Formats: sequence, C-alpha cells, structure tokens
Amino acid sequence: MANILCIETATTNCSVALSVNGSVCSLREDNTKGYSHAEKLHVFIDEVLKEAEISKNNLDAIAVSKGPGSYTGLRIGVSAAKGLCFALDIPLLSVATLESLMLQSEEAAQFYIPMLDARRMEVYSAVFDNHRIQIRETEAQILNEESFQEYLERGKVIFSGSGVEKFKGICNHPNASFNAEALPSAIQMTPIAQRKYENSKLEDVAYFEPYYLKDFIVGK
Repeated sequence: MANILCIETATTNCSVALSVNGSVCSLREDNTKGYSHAEKLHVFIDEVLKEAEISKNNLDAIAVSKGPGSYTGLRIGVSAAKGLCFALDIPLLSVATLESLMLQSEEAAQFYIPMLDARRMEVYSAVFDNHRIQIRETEAQILNEESFQEYLERGKVIFSGSGVEKFKGICNHPNASFNAEALPSAIQMTPIAQRKYENSKLEDVAYFEPYYLKDFIVGK
C-alpha cells in the first residue's frame, strides 16, 4: 500500500490530496482569485492527513506539481514538498502540471491541449493524442488565429485550462472544444504519482527545481 501526499500549487488553485494506492481518500482545495498558498497549504496538508487518519510518518512519498505555472506558487509547493521529504526521509515525485490538467478532460477526442495563461497572448501548452500520450513538448507560445491548425484539421481537439479564454476569442474552428474553467488539481496527480512511485521514477530532493519554462521577470 502506498500513501502519497499530492501537492498542486502551480496556479491559483491551492490543492492537496492524499492518495492511497492511486485513489484519492482526502482532498482540500481553494481556488480564490488571489493566491492563498502561503496561508492554506500547510493547513490543508494537516487536514487531509487528519481526515484520512494517516500520520506524516506513514507517508511513503510526496508528489508535487512541477510546472510550468506561477513562479511563486511553484516555489511554495516545491519548498513544502522538499521539506517534508527531508524531514520524513521519503522520496519526492514530480508531476507535469499540463499532464494532470489534461486528465480533467473526460470526453473522447483526437487531441487534448491543456494550456495555462502566461503574459498577454502567451500560454504554456502541450499536446496529447487520443491515447493521452504527449506528442508535442511543453512550450511557451504566442497565440494567433493559426495556432494548432494542424491538429484541428485532423479531428476534435479539447482545449482546457486558464489559457483557453485567450484562444477561444480567436479560434472559430468547428473541431475546437473549450473548457476554460479547468485548473490543475491534486486529484488528477494521483494516478500519475502512483505510477511513478511503482516505477521508482524519483527526483533528487536536494537538487530538484520547478519547471518554470521561462525566466523569472520581476515586476515593479
């Protein structure tokens, strides 16, 4: 039996789930418009463990959403995950944020394209086929009317995530389906984390860093 604590902080959704053998047995989430991660994350961790009646000492691994996403959100999540791994001497697992976001789309489609809002008309996106296998690497790209045409011409494409609103306004293709409400959640992290744990695909706790994709830019 594997008890894995899953932490998702890449967007405004502060999400924590406890996975037992790949199934969620406890969940806490807060998707307020302002980032609540610093205030809520450790509270949520304590609450999911208490609800599941599992102590920190009975955890087998910590899984964290690795990005891309919010710089601050990712750092908060990864810092908490690494701290727990060090303290409990358990392994660290990382889950690609766009992969778990893609799993929220339950409809059948030829392609799945999760996208997260970046700056202006830019998004972070990846492309998955109908078997949920990633076929195009994660990119930061500027959207225009021709974006993703090679996939739209071949069948139904489901676009999901906070970047969808930008693309929805300029894409009129009949094969496009949009889910702008979807945000990465610890729920969809659980099957990926379980698979990685079983296959010993672990991160080096000392050197692991979030996948920012773009350099950090300090605002005024």
